Amino acid sequence: MEKREQLYEGKAKKVYATDDPEQLIVSYKDDATAFNGKKRGTIAGKGIINNAMSNRLMKRLEKAGVPTHFIRQLSERDTLVKKVRIVPLEVIVRNVSAGSFCKRYGFPEGVVFAEPTVEYSYKNDELNDPLICDDHALAMGLVSKEELQTIRDYALRVNEVLKAFWLSCGVTLVDFKLEFGRLADGTIILADEISPDTSRLHDKATGRKLDKDRFRQDLGGVEEAYAEIMGRLEANDDEQA
Repeated sequence: MEKREQLYEGKAKKVYATDDPEQLIVSYKDDATAFNGKKRGTIAGKGIINNAMSNRLMKRLEKAGVPTHFIRQLSERDTLVKKVRIVPLEVIVRNVSAGSFCKRYGFPEGVVFAEPTVEYSYKNDELNDPLICDDHALAMGLVSKEELQTIRDYALRVNEVLKAFWLSCGVTLVDFKLEFGRLADGTIILADEISPDTSRLHDKATGRKLDKDRFRQDLGGVEEAYAEIMGRLEANDDEQA
């Protein structure tokens, strides 16, 4: 499958057309951004790690009954995916208090929730991706009631599967962001990526951060953390990307 014209370039990926109108090629970059693009940098090798990790985890999720856009990995940085229309909602699942949740509510970090929380942000860079409730998402016509229920069900299933997998790697899945899309027939599937860019992953024993928070918070050792979390996945994953 060959790349054709570039259709889109985001903060972490480029998207290319192919000779099949229902398939695209996603190419992962080493560019890193935080705080809605206000902080920028490069994490060497990040694109290779995020591509491989996302593909392995999506294959795992497919087996667990969550449909995804993944078709096959083409190279270290490139993956063939199903073409979707992205639902303009970022879906955040939280198991432990961290990040914007704590900042927004003045809540301490590190509190383990009795049940996972699901929240939605309206995907709009100009508005800084504001938090949005179910009723507002429906009122704005972003999703139907049935689609929103499907997205919530899939998000909680993703959490169930990944939380257990990361635990087997000695890692706590603190929280993560998902994006969903519609196929040509309207079917909702998981899209975008699952990686240290989109997940908070902490060493279970020490609480050491193994994700993009090391970049956000200038903690250092960013490349090493990405390599370590990928190494843990490879050591515990029976799937091949």
